[in-house]
Amino acid sequence: MEKRYSEMTEYELKNEIARLKEKARKAEQHGMINEYAVLERKIAMAKAYMLNPDDFPPGETYEIDVAPGEYFKVEYLKGVFAWGYRLSSPLKEEALPISMLIKKSNINEK
Repeated sequence: MEKRYSEMTEYELKNEIARLKEKARKAEQHGMINEYAVLERKIAMAKAYMLNPDDFPPGETYEIDVAPGEYFKVEYLKGVFAWGYRLSSPLKEEALPISMLIKKSNINEK
């Protein structure tokens, strides 16, 4: 039986991310776009469990990692998901794994 990401240690999460990245690389090479997208989302989820949700306070705005130039305002957190809206579509609430949010201090590093 497979462990949930929430039950894994940081070491296990890092190994899982490496495994998923390799699978994603192969899927991309074979033109399996849907498989690649699923694996990228799993990677983002695994990375989220290595972060501290307290570092993403409600009310803050972050750039979205996979959508450069697009910003997300956090309304509240539930687990490792930030719930809120993109500034480009403020009427549409959505949830993103916190690993997809770029902190202000990291925006200039990209």
